[in-house]
Amino acid sequence: MTLQELLSHVTAGFREKYGRPPRWMAAAPGRVNLIGEHTDYNDGFVLPMAIERYTVMAADTAGAPGKISVYDLACREVAEIDISGAVTQGPPKWSNYLRGVIAGFQNRGVKVPALEVAFQSTVPLGGGLSSSAALEVAAATLLEAATGKRLDPVEKALLCQKAEHEFAGMPCGIMDQFISVMGRENHLLLLDCRSRQTELVPMNDPSVSILIINTNVKHELSGSEYPTRRRQCEAAAGILRAASLRDVTAEALERARSQMEAVVYRRARHVISEIERTLHAAEGIRAANWPTVGQLMYASHYSLRNDYEVSCPELDAVVDIAESLGYRGGVYGCRMTGGGFGGCCVALVRTDAIETISQKIAADYHVRTGAKATIFSSRPAAGAMVVKS
Repeated sequence: MTLQELLSHVTAGFREKYGRPPRWMAAAPGRVNLIGEHTDYNDGFVLPMAIERYTVMAADTAGAPGKISVYDLACREVAEIDISGAVTQGPPKWSNYLRGVIAGFQNRGVKVPALEVAFQSTVPLGGGLSSSAALEVAAATLLEAATGKRLDPVEKALLCQKAEHEFAGMPCGIMDQFISVMGRENHLLLLDCRSRQTELVPMNDPSVSILIINTNVKHELSGSEYPTRRRQCEAAAGILRAASLRDVTAEALERARSQMEAVVYRRARHVISEIERTLHAAEGIRAANWPTVGQLMYASHYSLRNDYEVSCPELDAVVDIAESLGYRGGVYGCRMTGGGFGGCCVALVRTDAIETISQKIAADYHVRTGAKATIFSSRPAAGAMVVKS
């Protein structure tokens, strides 16, 4: 569904559930990270874009005081949230993303009214495209409309991040909420994860698009992989007497190589090189130098596979198929995106070759892995918006 189709669908669903049209509507997008993986917790840079997949929420004031009723159109499930006092965690599980956002408004002294709400999302669940951030940011944007309290964009993103930390129990970084709030059509967002400064990077060339390939595979892990890598990065920074790997050059790392375990050295090499690649990719996008951006994406994937060891056979298969198509086949570059061990790849492709590329990747991926990929394209999309107030 396009955003307009989704808005119409949610409007109809709200009317069916509550017997009247909604008074307010808000939308917030998912995201894909073009480059800059596992750099966020090392104070580095990331380069995400909002995608043309959204969560849409509709609402009107409710007759019964002290309660917000939220209807999930997709699974036809209702969450009842008590707002007569401080909002707490509660069932169903997905409602905690919303509960955390409502609590964030309450903590700022904002009087949240009783509401009846309906929502639906076209952001794929569990694919690493930030369906949770889209839900949080859509809720915050809806509450801005319903309460008349506009938040500073950075404050709004941090409120949503805190909701995910404290109510959903997911210790996410700042990228997902920042791009969902601040995304702009035909732009990527270069985010400095240390200073939280942002820069919009224009991507106006209609001849190129982003292809997102969901492997539909997620490997079950022990749960220690990410904390272990974070500790390894911190160990490397400690040996180098740096506050974080953001402050370390490749030359300094090489000089200290003998002081580190081999695995700690490789983890640091990925982060330091990935930060550099991300900044170069932003330069390449500004200049519409797509071959250079594509090579940086491939280099990022090889580093994630070999040095950071967070790829998997399915992700590697997608990148290998994309690389075999090459420039002549319309693919500039491809890499895994997200935390790893499954999920999605992102490819920079020629817009006029999207259909051919998608068919080739889907067919070859199924032959190689036995799994079926879900593939869709997107241009850089607009961030959160109030669409009816």
